[in-house]
Amino acid sequence: MKYFTLEKTKENIAVITIDCPDGKVNKVSSGFLDEVAAIIDDIKNDKSVAGMVITSAKEDNFVVGADIDEVKGMQTAEEAVVYIFKGHAILNELEKMKIPVIACIHGNCLGGGLELALVCNYRMAVDSPQTVLGFPEVQLGLLPAAGGTQRLPALIGLVTALPMMLTARTLRARQAKRAGLIDELIPPYGLKQTGIKKALELAKSGLPARKRKRSFVNFLLESNPLGRKIVFAQARKMITRQTYGCYPAPYAIIDAVECGYKKGREAGLKKEIELFGKLVVSPQSKSLTNLFLSMSDLKKNPQKHLARHVGKLAVVGTGLMGQGIAAVSTSVCDTILMKDVNLDAAAAGMKEIWKSLEKRTKAGAMLHFDRDVQYNKLVACDDYALFVNTDLVIEAVFEELEIKKRVLADVEAATGEWTIFASNTSAIPIKNIAAGCKRPQNVIGMHYFSPVPRMPLLEIITTEQTADWVTATALDLGIAQGKTCIVVKDGPGFYTTRILAPLLNETILLLEEGAIPNELDRAMRRFGYPVGPATLIDEVGIDVGAHVYEQLGPMFSKRGITASQGLKKLLAQGYKGKKNKKGIYNYDLKKKKGQKMPDENVYDILGGNPRRKFDEELIQQRISLMMINEALICLEEGIISCPRDGDVGAVFGLGFPPFQGGPFRYIDNTGAAKVLVTMESLEKQYGQRFRPARILGDFVKSGKKIYSGK
Repeated sequence: MKYFTLEKTKENIAVITIDCPDGKVNKVSSGFLDEVAAIIDDIKNDKSVAGMVITSAKEDNFVVGADIDEVKGMQTAEEAVVYIFKGHAILNELEKMKIPVIACIHGNCLGGGLELALVCNYRMAVDSPQTVLGFPEVQLGLLPAAGGTQRLPALIGLVTALPMMLTARTLRARQAKRAGLIDELIPPYGLKQTGIKKALELAKSGLPARKRKRSFVNFLLESNPLGRKIVFAQARKMITRQTYGCYPAPYAIIDAVECGYKKGREAGLKKEIELFGKLVVSPQSKSLTNLFLSMSDLKKNPQKHLARHVGKLAVVGTGLMGQGIAAVSTSVCDTILMKDVNLDAAAAGMKEIWKSLEKRTKAGAMLHFDRDVQYNKLVACDDYALFVNTDLVIEAVFEELEIKKRVLADVEAATGEWTIFASNTSAIPIKNIAAGCKRPQNVIGMHYFSPVPRMPLLEIITTEQTADWVTATALDLGIAQGKTCIVVKDGPGFYTTRILAPLLNETILLLEEGAIPNELDRAMRRFGYPVGPATLIDEVGIDVGAHVYEQLGPMFSKRGITASQGLKKLLAQGYKGKKNKKGIYNYDLKKKKGQKMPDENVYDILGGNPRRKFDEELIQQRISLMMINEALICLEEGIISCPRDGDVGAVFGLGFPPFQGGPFRYIDNTGAAKVLVTMESLEKQYGQRFRPARILGDFVKSGKKIYSGK
């Protein structure tokens, strides 16, 4: 067999070990399912087998889910239905086995892997931070389709199961045990032997009775049709409130679960299969799947052979960004210097990292021993005396060119020829920071996004002088930190900040024309952005936005685009956004109907009253196409090397609607010709800033998609 090994112990326990070839993880595929079916037949035909144990040969995973490449290749709903029906039939057979079937879980048990575990009679899991269980399918625009929507609620209850499926929430081993998803926690050693022992025990004594603990409120909600109706109604309201109905998968999950409760499990399973077929071929799922595969591609370093190990890292500036950069490095580097103007400031940064490590430890995400080891890698300092033999220095100081140049000079004076200097800047060209330095080939940009531990993207910026080994090393570190990295060329704003600036500028222009902030936010949320643009300006900071325009203004002026002075005017009046509670919204006023209230004094600064309504589609076109067109120009100029990097950067750095797939997928899905016509119409009405990128016209003329054949 290719995917499994089957052995029979002297006690007549069948042990099935999953070990998918050509990869570090086990994935469910057609070949995988065929072998499961064959194993079940063999065991059913062997009357001497008293029990069955399923385990994994991989170090850190049980089964991580379906083979995404295989799912992506499905072109019709019928094809998807045939595939998943086969999975249902096999798991149903496994569930009906007359002998005890034990799942021994260590590491990731996700998607199809959890569905496999759910049909087992007994689930044992290693009590380790690496053991994680969940259904991530909704992130791919899908639903758990091998019985998950029926078996999970039946096992752990509707109130616990629905959020897991709707939000892709995962449970660590102890959480899963408390929820009733896991029957027994065991140490990380002797997993297979423990499973065999349990199978023998259950073969003799029979399966233990399960009694789920649940609160009185949950009992009332789950045990009668009226209570369940309330749960399903509230779940749909929550999804609509959070996503504005842009994603069909969460609604499909609710429909499948509800069908099972109303009409029985068999009907629920049929509904699940039917909905899976529809979702697989939906444009939302295709876009989300492509994003996932792009992220997977970017977890590989194409120049790994050039990368140098970063054992000693230094972070200059221990504010919010510096703390975050150090925090994501504690599991990667051997020593992390935290340098600030004085030891008190550096120690304050270290204290915040300790809080973060302690929080993760309490949540079961890491062991106490690992917490202490990682924290003890941090070293506070207030000068550069300890920087000798540092492999890489990341500066996270104020966004001012002269300060960054001074830090670079100090670092070069204290370090040697193999020390890399990386600037965590969001807009200042790296070549400007490196101008006049000793070793420009060692200078690179590493643009992290705030908050660093939670934001997945890292934008690595190279100049014409940056050495290949420097790029490879920065990329290697970023990947090790758990980041999805894109490598872009230097220039004002690089890629992400550069394409964000026109979007924010158009938002200010609309406000100056009389638009209401809430309506701008609502329109763009309905387009698919997780945060509306007016809210985003307040979140990013009006002072930060004004600084970005200062950096990017000259570049846009050369193209005949004049930036609004609105942010500069607001800043002059003391408006900085949410950070000082003076922004486009008034943070001292109570919300009305769940909405923040605009600060009407802002209206006087930005065009005055009266405010007026704008067509929602026009708002969406004006704001989104400014970002999309700038992304095209960045591709045209070679700032990004390919559309994939542009889409990943826009989605994971700036919140471009994931179900749209990114600016370039959006163009392919909408049609380049249609986008071009809209851009030309907007250019006639609003001027040169809407002039379509030349490359868009080229795609229209060629009749090709940006992602040709993908």
